[in-house]
Amino acid sequence: MAEQLIVVGGDAAGMAAASQARRRRNPADLEIVVFERGHFTSYSACGIPYWISGLVPERDQLIARDPATFRDTFDIDVRLRHEVTAIDLDRREVVARDLAGGGTVRAGFDNLVYATGAVPVRPDWVRDDIDGVFGMQTLDDGTALLDWLERDPRPRHAVVVGGGYIGVEMAESLVARGLTVNLVEQADQPMSTVDADMAELVAEAMRGFGIGIRTDLRVTGLEARDGRIAAVVTDEGPIPADVVILGLGVRPNTALAAAAGLPLGPTGGIRCDRRMRVPGVPGVWTAGDCVETLHRVSGMPVHVPLGTHANKQGRVAGINIGGGYATFPGVIGTAVTQVCDLEVGRTGLRERDATAAGFEFVTVLAESTNRAGYYPGARTMTVKLIAERPGGRLLGAQIVGWSEAAKRIDALAVALWNGMTVDEMTALDLGYAPPFAPVWDPVLIAARKAVDALAGTGRR
Repeated sequence: MAEQLIVVGGDAAGMAAASQARRRRNPADLEIVVFERGHFTSYSACGIPYWISGLVPERDQLIARDPATFRDTFDIDVRLRHEVTAIDLDRREVVARDLAGGGTVRAGFDNLVYATGAVPVRPDWVRDDIDGVFGMQTLDDGTALLDWLERDPRPRHAVVVGGGYIGVEMAESLVARGLTVNLVEQADQPMSTVDADMAELVAEAMRGFGIGIRTDLRVTGLEARDGRIAAVVTDEGPIPADVVILGLGVRPNTALAAAAGLPLGPTGGIRCDRRMRVPGVPGVWTAGDCVETLHRVSGMPVHVPLGTHANKQGRVAGINIGGGYATFPGVIGTAVTQVCDLEVGRTGLRERDATAAGFEFVTVLAESTNRAGYYPGARTMTVKLIAERPGGRLLGAQIVGWSEAAKRIDALAVALWNGMTVDEMTALDLGYAPPFAPVWDPVLIAARKAVDALAGTGRR
């Protein structure tokens, strides 16, 4: 009799796990059922802002594989609009509600993959009785927003609450659609994933693009007129709004896991080992935005919800379920984005992370150009390095620049991943030609400056 694999969640992590398990075991040996409460599988949530702006014309371009492909090609039974409501570890079964047809489904399992992702942070002041307020986590959210933007009277004023990746990308998308946009952030800077000095470069670019930025500002409520959003209320007064985007971040979607008795870590994510097994619960695996994982630099548990991690973790779980052996070694928090043509990259620890982890360190800022200074199109970029004192091990890096900046973070991520010192980095054999870099690449210039700072011969 075939073993039963149940996957809860049909996006990146869940479908990667299901696909890898299928590649190693045929349907006669392993039946795979995926329960997904939404309308889609395997789609790029990161691409939603570009679809909203019109840069990506069609929603379906963001879908990597649809349920029919999984059924016909991989013999994976994907059940859309099925929400798992309970997991019974003693009986080894899940209970799911059919959101479209009604009724309840029970399914037994030998192995279970919990891949429910993350849910948006939703403050108390959000009201369900006001139209025109949107999260931006799923394709359904994007569809609803586009429908709202096309309704009469057409929205003219947008407020984005939250200055993280989704917030700044959505602010730019709405400006591209012709709206007046204000971004409200409770902290003293947008883009809290980088240090304040680098975030100010991002803020300057956003202001130049026409986005109003209001920092150190707390939202306290919403005002409506005839059931439609009219204003965002702050502790400094109301801001007019015909549409509101909530970009306040996400938290692990673990309510179902906690109710089933799965262990949670200090970040709120599910605890798991390097093979993505849930400790103490045989046959239960987890992956994606619902888990916590190890930060390879600080050694501390972290929750870093990114599609790159979700795909890798799902792949690891699926390989192990299928009889192979794989591990997920942790993360260093590498991420990139583009804001108003300004490219932003970061990896490793920020200054406040390094301080919290107990490191002694130096920081340096280095300005250079993306190409040889005389070559057409040369533009500035700023590289920031954080290096451990006294040995010089790289702890973190950030880059902000107008062109060819973001992907340079990959060289720094590889150096950090492998524990290199900034002194070792000065000899990296990076590519050079005038259209691509100056003779001394900005990465190398920053490394040299960090070496000087550690020796006391440069400015901190």
